[in-house]
Amino acid sequence: MDADKLRGHLDLILLATLEGEPLYGLKIIQEVQARTEGAFSFKEGTLYPALHRLEKQKLIVASLQPSDIGGPPRKVYRLTESGQKRLREEQTGWRHFSKAMQPFGGNA
Repeated sequence: MDADKLRGHLDLILLATLEGEPLYGLKIIQEVQARTEGAFSFKEGTLYPALHRLEKQKLIVASLQPSDIGGPPRKVYRLTESGQKRLREEQTGWRHFSKAMQPFGGNA
């Protein structure tokens, strides 16, 4: 899927991905790819600026955790209460938008 279709939805995608458990950057990318069956794929150059922006907005927080493979500690991100609230708002907005777009989606 091209980057233009991802634009404007990245916050929702990242917040929803972090809803279940804290994740580090590469794991976030892998999780998004798995959940979307490869439809959404982005690079670190897209991911980290978005994570830093969400962190500045206090929607997520980062902490260092030991690596599960014995390397240096990893920076993991998790939702804050504000992030959970924003996620619910974004999901509600998406449901309304998606429902409104159904008449224009064809007969698929």
